[in-house]
Amino acid sequence: MGEHPVVEPYDPLSYDNLAQSVVGALMAQTPQRLPPSEPFEGSGVYAIYYLGGFRAYNPIALRDCTHPIYVGKAIPTGARKGSDAGAPPGGSPLYRRLREHAESITQARNLALDDFRCRYLVVVPVWITLAERFLVSHYRPVWNVTVDGFGNHDPGRGRRNMRRPLWDIIHPGRPWAAKLRAAHTAQDVLATVEEFLKS
Repeated sequence: MGEHPVVEPYDPLSYDNLAQSVVGALMAQTPQRLPPSEPFEGSGVYAIYYLGGFRAYNPIALRDCTHPIYVGKAIPTGARKGSDAGAPPGGSPLYRRLREHAESITQARNLALDDFRCRYLVVVPVWITLAERFLVSHYRPVWNVTVDGFGNHDPGRGRRNMRRPLWDIIHPGRPWAAKLRAAHTAQDVLATVEEFLKS
């Protein structure tokens, strides 16, 4: 008789399964307009969806909030400085982050905020980064994987030699990005996006 196949036992507390649990709770939320109409407290993860007519995004726009164009996280204030990762969330970092994204979209000359929806979930801080990594690897959103820069902030005067983010090359309008050097043409970036979304 041959050897029996090795069956990996299911571990509900493995990092992958815990991440899937958080992501499942996020995806169970009803999509709503971006940004949310009412402020709320807490940090966590979110997914942004595009439903408009920008031609390069047709493959995801037609999926009706099943495939995000961007995912991200908002961590508690001070988390990078070593505060307690398991502490209850304080402040409104998740709400603020969604408002920042709404402002970026509003400034873009070829996007309309009404064409976007979002899901968000307030999460115990220790699981936020794990959940975001799972979201990126599972959905491979185009603004995370191919078109960098949507979540960027103004780099400030001392870093004006930086390159203009790809997002701003195809969605011009943010005043600070216009001051940065463009290393690619919009046509090249859009060709990359269309090729990516075919796969």
